[in-house]
Amino acid sequence: MMRREMRRLLILLLFATPALPQLSDAQKSAIDNLARKTLAETGVPAASIAVVKDGKIAMAKAYGDAKVNPKIAATPAMRFKIASNSKQFAAAAVLLLAEQRKLSLDDPLSRYLPTLTRAGEVTLRQLLSHTSGYEDYYPLDYVTPWMARDTTAAGILDQWAKKPLNFDPGTRWQYSNTGYVIIGQVVEKVTHKPFIEFLRANILEPLGMHSAIDESDGKWSDADPVGYHNFAFGAARPQVPEGGGWTYACGELAMTASDLALWDISLINGTILKPAALKELTTEVVLKNGTGTGYGLGLFLSADSNGHRRWGHSGGAAGFFSYNVTLPDDHMAVTVLTNGQGKAASLLDQRIVDLLLTPAVDPGGKVALERARRIFSGLQKGQLDRSLLTGDAVSYFTQQGIADLQASLGPLGEPSSFTEVNHIGRGGLMVRSFVIQAGGKRMWLETYIQPDGKFAQYIVDPAPATPQ
Repeated sequence: MMRREMRRLLILLLFATPALPQLSDAQKSAIDNLARKTLAETGVPAASIAVVKDGKIAMAKAYGDAKVNPKIAATPAMRFKIASNSKQFAAAAVLLLAEQRKLSLDDPLSRYLPTLTRAGEVTLRQLLSHTSGYEDYYPLDYVTPWMARDTTAAGILDQWAKKPLNFDPGTRWQYSNTGYVIIGQVVEKVTHKPFIEFLRANILEPLGMHSAIDESDGKWSDADPVGYHNFAFGAARPQVPEGGGWTYACGELAMTASDLALWDISLINGTILKPAALKELTTEVVLKNGTGTGYGLGLFLSADSNGHRRWGHSGGAAGFFSYNVTLPDDHMAVTVLTNGQGKAASLLDQRIVDLLLTPAVDPGGKVALERARRIFSGLQKGQLDRSLLTGDAVSYFTQQGIADLQASLGPLGEPSSFTEVNHIGRGGLMVRSFVIQAGGKRMWLETYIQPDGKFAQYIVDPAPATPQ
């Protein structure tokens, strides 16, 4: 889920000399340089960073512009949307209710929402671990016209949680925001209060996370950053936000980087979840055939070659991307929140999942590559091959966007390389990621492809050369 330039930033932070109680001046200066360089190279307007060392916040700093026109500098006190980083809070809410014996992770969903598809066969654990089979209602990285309109949790479930499952419960891992909307509704049925109120009373306020809000209910203000996106190397453009209700329970939280770091510290110290619940949160869920998923409950789980455990997640909402990682054995954590387009976090996550669940054969790869190249070639000329795109994807390519793409991609000439780097199924679509090199520049291409071969997403992002 991490682009290589962000990966370098995280590695520097996470493997700082453990003997130091806080970051040294040299380390802080290095982080400053890396943050500014990353923003300049990627075109992302702003980043807010918090670093935890020895179980304490050692650094909290913001870089770049919260708003581009007129320019307003980002500050550490500003809230950013953390999107799917909210999932670990939803999982913690269920675990707290389990501690109170108000529910069980292995309860069938039918105990709470019996009208949903195969509710008697799906457990709360499967919803939290993305192994339920419910199709993801929000797999795209841009806002479609219908997502710009307000919705409700009930509306989402009526449309996506009452259709056939993508697979039998427990037999596959496939990311699903739908499962977490269901979880939010379960929590509300058990507690008889709004989901955000339970989070606030039992997690956010006890930890002093006072900046945290439910951004999906209209509380975003002029004091908060604007979310941006860009077409390839074009200028940062304000991103149309999701309508109200779309991020409910699966990605509704917004907060400062420091407040998210307070949550990381609580995981390190076990101050909210008791040991048994923390173990559930951070234990890899295994499929019925014994295959590991790389995922616990609301967290991706991994370890580096030196045995350092990592608990982390990414988050992507309209114009905002984030990555949050905790190294529990090292008492360290790093939070990076941005208000611009970028897949630094998601690339690493996708590769982890790809490693675990990559199909044995990929018959559609050659055709997908050829079509991806055709679309790219057309965009270089300011032309959009609508026959290869879904209606939603066509709506993404505004007239201004096509002009930006032609202006920035056209002069690069024919790509010297156009390579697929990973693929994985999600929400009934095939996610394919490509690396493109042309005219001395390097780009990521993130695509979502329907079974009929049409592209539901085609997003080109700058990808700076690998740091030395």
